[in-house]
Amino acid sequence: MKVQERIITTATDLFHRQGYNATGINQIIEEAKVAKGSFYYNFKSKEDVCIAYLKARNAYWSEQLKTHIASSDSDEVLTAFDFLMLMNEKEDFRGCSFLNILSEIPSDNTKILSVIQRHKAELRTHFSVLLKGSALSDHVYLLFESAIIESQLYRKQWPVEKAKEIVEALLK
Repeated sequence: MKVQERIITTATDLFHRQGYNATGINQIIEEAKVAKGSFYYNFKSKEDVCIAYLKARNAYWSEQLKTHIASSDSDEVLTAFDFLMLMNEKEDFRGCSFLNILSEIPSDNTKILSVIQRHKAELRTHFSVLLKGSALSDHVYLLFESAIIESQLYRKQWPVEKAKEIVEALLK
């Protein structure tokens, strides 16, 4: 694995386990087993590592969602909620990586904020495409987002299941 990939993989694990603010550059360097010079050759700051992490997370999450939807014979919109339940199980109800980071950065950090906003805009567009621009697409998007947060809060699937039920009723 290349140095840059080791740094991002290590940061991913640390940001996921302990959060962005509790993770320091020295810890990333130590756990990635890279030299300090190698770290700074690849990234100027922890903020740059975070941006690389979020971009990698977006690519992973989007690909997993598309793969899950493609492997199902069910309605694509409803299958997205099934995917959310799968990710909750897989990642122990960790919630949205993007919103977790958002809650830890200052409001004026536009570099990280713009990456988070792009991810959310892509997801919103995804539902708009699935629903062919229907006015319901924003309702579905907002139910999906709230289901992520609530399932993280309660560490239960019921918020996702309830949101899926609501969406199913809206689609009829």
